[in-house]
Amino acid sequence: MLHEFDNKFFNQGYRFIAGIDEAGRGPLAGPVVASAVILPPNISINGVDDSKKLTPEKREILFEIIKEKALSIGTGIVSSKVIDEINILEATKVAMLKAVENLTIIPNLIIIDGITPLSLTHQVEIKQITIKKGDTLSQSIASASIIAKVTRDRLMLDYDAKYPKYLFAKHKGYGTAEHLERIKEFGPCEIHRNSFKGVYG
Repeated sequence: MLHEFDNKFFNQGYRFIAGIDEAGRGPLAGPVVASAVILPPNISINGVDDSKKLTPEKREILFEIIKEKALSIGTGIVSSKVIDEINILEATKVAMLKAVENLTIIPNLIIIDGITPLSLTHQVEIKQITIKKGDTLSQSIASASIIAKVTRDRLMLDYDAKYPKYLFAKHKGYGTAEHLERIKEFGPCEIHRNSFKGVYG
C-alpha cells in the first residue's frame, strides 16, 4: 500500500510531508504543471496510484477526493514561453517551487518524484528526498501526480476551445502523429514549445 511508504517518514517524526510531482514535461505544447500535496498521517485513499496508470475518469474522481482529504495542495504552472526561455528541466523546477510556495502549510519534508537534478535543495530550506519512480511508491507523490495531471488536462481542454484545429483535447499537446501533422499543416500556435523538436522541425 502506498500510504505505508509515507508512514515511515511520519514515524521518523515528520508531521507535514509534501509529495511533489509534475505533468507535461514531454508534450510539444502547453505548460508544465507541478503539484505539492500534504496528506494527513495514516490516511489511505483507495485507488490512488501513478496518474499514468489511471483512466481519465478515475483521475477526475480521485482529484476531488484528494482535494477533500488533503491538508494542503499547492500547484505551480509554467508556460510554454518560459519553457522555451529556460528549458524544460529548469521550468519543471520553477513549477515545483511555485507548488511548494502555494501550500498553506509549510512542510517538514518534501519528497519529489524523479532523480537528483530535479531537487529544489538550493531554492527551498526544507529537507528533501528525491525518489525514483516515487509516483508508484508514495501516496503523497501519487496524489500530486493526479492533481498535476488533471489540472494540466483541464488547461489543455481550454486551449482546445481556443485553438480547435490542433485537437489539444485529444492528445493534450503530446507529439502524436496527428498532432505533428497539424503543426505541419497550420504551423505552431502561441502555446507550442518552439524549442522542442517536432515544432521547429
